[in-house]
Amino acid sequence: MADSDPAATFKVTDRRRLVDEADAAAQPAANAEPISRPEPPRGTPPPKAEAPRHDAEQTSSERALTGLFVMLASSAVMAIGDAPDPTTGEVHRELDQAAGLIDLLLLLREKTEGHRTAEETQVLEEVVYDLQLRYVAATRTS
Repeated sequence: MADSDPAATFKVTDRRRLVDEADAAAQPAANAEPISRPEPPRGTPPPKAEAPRHDAEQTSSERALTGLFVMLASSAVMAIGDAPDPTTGEVHRELDQAAGLIDLLLLLREKTEGHRTAEETQVLEEVVYDLQLRYVAATRTS
């Protein structure tokens, strides 16, 4: 069904502007002189670029281990059967999974020794101790 009617075809028109006025104002002109910055007085050291901070005050959620420790601990508590699954509301007891999560936390404790903040160390120690007690109690009742 080829239609030879020229009105049946469509035309595409590019309505983009080549240079927007706001873009033209934001872009420096090609013949403009570079901006000169005042030189610091002689005898003063040049300003140093700030180095990334790696101290205990760094609160970046990307680098905080406490979130990881708590996440693994909450999964272990659910696997022990002391907390319901948040999606289903059912309590499952999977002691092998709980043991694996506790072992993972112990491995993290060993591998991050000397690289944790005081808060991270405190949270990890408390979580591991609590999980070990819960695990022993769960294995005695089953």
